[in-house]
Amino acid sequence: MSQPYDRVFNFSAGPCTLPVEVLEEAKEDLLNYKGVGMSVMEMSHRSKAYEGILAQAESDLRTLLNVPYNYKVLFLQGGASLQFSMIPLCFLEAGKTADYIVTGAWGEKAIEAANLVGSTKLVYDGKANNFSDVPKFEDLAFTPDAAYVHFTSNETIHGVEFHGDPSVDGTLICDMSSDIMSRPVDISKYGLVYAGAQKNMGPAGATVVIIRDDLLAKVPAKMHPILDYRLHAKNGSMYNTPPCWTIYMCGLVSKHFLNTGGVEAIAARNLTKAKTIYQAIDASGGFYKGHAVHHARSTMNVTFTLGSEDLTNAFVKDAEALGMDGLKGHRSVGGIRASIYNAFPLEGCQALANFMNEFAAKNG
Repeated sequence: MSQPYDRVFNFSAGPCTLPVEVLEEAKEDLLNYKGVGMSVMEMSHRSKAYEGILAQAESDLRTLLNVPYNYKVLFLQGGASLQFSMIPLCFLEAGKTADYIVTGAWGEKAIEAANLVGSTKLVYDGKANNFSDVPKFEDLAFTPDAAYVHFTSNETIHGVEFHGDPSVDGTLICDMSSDIMSRPVDISKYGLVYAGAQKNMGPAGATVVIIRDDLLAKVPAKMHPILDYRLHAKNGSMYNTPPCWTIYMCGLVSKHFLNTGGVEAIAARNLTKAKTIYQAIDASGGFYKGHAVHHARSTMNVTFTLGSEDLTNAFVKDAEALGMDGLKGHRSVGGIRASIYNAFPLEGCQALANFMNEFAAKNG
């Protein structure tokens, strides 16, 4: 199936596929942004042109996600991995315990960082079932007056996802790196949401943090400057030189999605895309075995296994020959992982499902 510019279907877990229209606009402005005489990659982040880019990117993201007025939107660096440390350093005070729900590899990394700072409680650990499920929040025993409750809404490696926004008594913090903007989210239920840009929002290099105003006051007075959310908020995401190009691209992506129906339309497309592949799994008579239980299946990362390593390798090789790239699963799960983030086209999911049917008929 022919794609614009002879592009392949990129099923990689990240960086993500970007809208072709966004790439075309960026290409048009690459050498001379809007007539200012230089690229966004070259201009001063203190210039009026870049200040306008940053302000528009924030405004469009706020509109897209319906961010309440009492939340700051920050564009930081260091990926979700830096947030694993910044969060406990800023909010896990002495004498308090932070609760962690671990449903995959990224949740594990988050609690590992928090353990270096203070007291944590593992209120759920899906390791025993190789992270194939997610719990119901109402079934969990949280620490009374916990410093915060942390969870990962979508785990890319294992392909499990929380569908909807849970409620807890206290401060809820969520790593939304791989499913932000993929569905409507009630930001008001969270104290802090963070996400690396490279899954759904743009290229690698920026991390979006959406933080409620009252949490800023809880940051310790002598926090290291680069780790201080208050300082980043006070300086409008420009305490240090920001990832200018990535923020510009994130702004283009947000505007594109606003102009094509918003998160409601994105969510509908994502459900159709995921359903297309899951139907091929379920109709295979066991030739393909989905990793996640049905209610926890991710709409972003579809994971499944085949009967042997030889079959898996043949599947990946044959798919690559047909222009489907990045399907090899993570070593901890094996098999296949099809990452179908917001801008990934439905045609790619249909092409994969058709190939899966043909491959199963040939090798079953």
